[in-house]
Amino acid sequence: MSDAISFEDFTKVDLRVGTIIKVNDFPEARNPAYQLTIDFGDLGIKKSSAQITTRYAKEDLLQRQIIAVVNFPKKQIANFQSECLVLGAVDDKDVILLNPETKVKNGTAVN
Repeated sequence: MSDAISFEDFTKVDLRVGTIIKVNDFPEARNPAYQLTIDFGDLGIKKSSAQITTRYAKEDLLQRQIIAVVNFPKKQIANFQSECLVLGAVDDKDVILLNPETKVKNGTAVN
């Protein structure tokens, strides 16, 4: 387990639901990854690099809702600027995406 954080620290993390609207291969990434374009409703469109190629085919990701951290600073990954962090559970180096049980409005906050 990681070091304990305060509830105040946790409330600074902005978790939102978004829908993947575009998926591209990312051959320049150090580890196999996709470039995702995600619609977060009123928050706009954001891009993310995700190492999820083992479990997910590109066509299976389109229109899938995910949960992401949207208030991290942008991160340069090879020639790509990642604007959010898509969340997943890591099971033996395989990432299983976190998502709402039923469809919700893009941009919905996760508390």
